Amino acid sequence: MKIAVLREHADGERRVAATPETARKFVALGAAVAIEAGAGIAASYADRAYAEAGATVADRAATLADADIILGVQGPDPAGLAGAAQGAWIVAGLNPFGDRARIDAYAAAGYEALAMEFMPRITRAQSMDILSSQSNLAGYKAVLDAASEYGRAFPMMMTAAGTVSAAKAFVMGVGVAGLQAIATARRLGAQVSATDVRAATREQIQSLGAKPIFVEAVAGIEGEGTGGYAGEMSEEYKAAQAELVSGHIAKQDIVITTALIPGRPAPRLISDAQVASMKPGSVIVDLAVEQGGNVEGAVAGEIVERHGVRIIGHRNMASRLPADASALFSRNLYNFLSTFWDKDAGRPVLDAEIGDAVRLTRDGQIVNSRLLA
Repeated sequence: MKIAVLREHADGERRVAATPETARKFVALGAAVAIEAGAGIAASYADRAYAEAGATVADRAATLADADIILGVQGPDPAGLAGAAQGAWIVAGLNPFGDRARIDAYAAAGYEALAMEFMPRITRAQSMDILSSQSNLAGYKAVLDAASEYGRAFPMMMTAAGTVSAAKAFVMGVGVAGLQAIATARRLGAQVSATDVRAATREQIQSLGAKPIFVEAVAGIEGEGTGGYAGEMSEEYKAAQAELVSGHIAKQDIVITTALIPGRPAPRLISDAQVASMKPGSVIVDLAVEQGGNVEGAVAGEIVERHGVRIIGHRNMASRLPADASALFSRNLYNFLSTFWDKDAGRPVLDAEIGDAVRLTRDGQIVNSRLLA
């Protein structure tokens, strides 16, 4: 069983799908591990560290030759996988809804594509969940980026020259990224508030010392979707929330938005008029900018200024912390494959619950029900 780890080529992608730590663990399972030269450099992992871990470091062609499993952070170009074994597994973040043409190409080439972002949100798969591990870092980095762009201090400071008021930070969307953003902003000394359409998050917000901002007048709307994500809200709820948020957001210095709905464009949370209501010098970070954005006027890959407010739209936020993001991502992949490792077969053998959830293609066909619907 040969596992190949390729160098990432997507713009701005600095992560790598295996670290020396996980390469060593795969070798201990009995796998041969091949690393494309330079694959870990952007994440601060040197080629020699992989060699010391027992992996073979080679050029791309040699790395792919007869590879049974190809690991990636983002899905590799199907045209660049010549030499891999027939029916090789591609295990990566594959963006199935946003890059369907690539998935179709995997199927046509006979590869078995396993999308790690389709990992079910169940207890035994928590250690395999790339969305959670990467969102955690994205929420943390979003606050640091906001602090860097904000022209004032976060904590309250009492000095002989007078008092500096604490920054007011508002987090919209309390999933993994939102919770980490709350915790980080609190550690930096900000006054933090947060909102979510899921009523169950109120206690989570309070547990982190932040103030929950919720619509109270509209009864019976919990906002619970599937897999721990928020669902679509009624028009009544949307109107009530927009009114509540408009009044609150005008008083904020920092706003971080994190709302995503799988397979759909990101919901619009902040209008241009709401941006205009904020004080000059305020900062907004849109973590959903690559899926259309939560903030009107946000531009993917750029920091723009509207009405005196800086709107941060960095792509691939987790990749801005490449060493830690790679360490967590690679452990997710290792935990996934090692859990199903069959010693007799010398390879992973997936079960139906998780295997059918993540498998997109097999035997030349699209087989995942979420892509066939």
